[in-house]
Amino acid sequence: MKQPGFFDVEERLARLSGLGDQLEAFSRTVDFEVFRPDLELALAYSDGSKGGRPPFDPVLMFKILVIQTLNNLSDERTEYLINDRLSFMRFLGLGLSDRVPDAKTVWLCQKRLTQAGAIERLFDRFDATLRNAGYLPMSGQILDATLVAAPKQRNTNAEKADLRAGRIPEDWQDKPAKRSHKDRHARWTLKFTKAKRQDDGTIPSSDLAIPFFGYKSHVSIDRKFRFIRKWKTTDAAASDGARLREGLLDKTNTASSVWADTAYRSKANEDFMDKEGFVSKVHRKKPHLKPMPRHIQKSNAGKSVIRSRVEHVFADQKSQTGLFIRTVGITRATMRIGLANIVYNMRRFLFLERLNASA
Repeated sequence: MKQPGFFDVEERLARLSGLGDQLEAFSRTVDFEVFRPDLELALAYSDGSKGGRPPFDPVLMFKILVIQTLNNLSDERTEYLINDRLSFMRFLGLGLSDRVPDAKTVWLCQKRLTQAGAIERLFDRFDATLRNAGYLPMSGQILDATLVAAPKQRNTNAEKADLRAGRIPEDWQDKPAKRSHKDRHARWTLKFTKAKRQDDGTIPSSDLAIPFFGYKSHVSIDRKFRFIRKWKTTDAAASDGARLREGLLDKTNTASSVWADTAYRSKANEDFMDKEGFVSKVHRKKPHLKPMPRHIQKSNAGKSVIRSRVEHVFADQKSQTGLFIRTVGITRATMRIGLANIVYNMRRFLFLERLNASA
């Protein structure tokens, strides 16, 4: 068997480029160095004065989290694939003989960033990059939320009641190992979906209600470029509408219109938007026990054409990156969803830059 050489690796990398390596496009388009100040502050690695093995570069570790988010990988699978894939190594700037962070190192990086609450600063840092590139929030904004699954918990009714009341169940008090594996923040809710046509061609009169456990990702995107500009993470049972008044509206958008579905229609929200200078384009609800007036039905249909654009964001996150919460607790869930939002904006940025280059 021929001994592989340097030029064999280069030839393989060139072939990967020809096949369309997404990570190579990331390296060309996204300046990951802009994240360095926030990463160094949050990770707070030692200066090496006490000896020991030097820490991995903070930007390298963040790029590993990007790989992990893009491919919905566990820490162990991430370690394996970095060692296995040339495209991953090239993106990280690693050679075949370089040391690769193990799963525990990746986990510790996530833990430090989570404890430092750094994900909001990292998101804002990339949002500033988008604005500097000319992608200002324009043409109004669209709000929506989606459910994000987490591993289901098997708790008794008494334990569920304690958790809903914000208490730790008595049986868990002296069992720290059990508490560490119990997600006390995720909640059950019902996910409603349209009933499918039956074999005989009929459609059931009522929709399906499917039990769902996990968290909820709330976002606000700008209508013009469809970047996520504001976001928030809650448990799955939290109301969509109330989040509108909790920092989801972007006051820097060049237009004042706000689109959202009927879950966001309330007097409190309408008063809030009017006071803050926003123009409500929120869907109107059907009158109770009365048919929907024709003019409202027509107005809602026109709003749906615009509002539906936010669904593409969630579809991209779930189909392309398999958004799922593997961790325990809302703090870590916020980190996971925040990373997914940054990666979505990066992928959207790549698409728009490629579109502009070909125009």
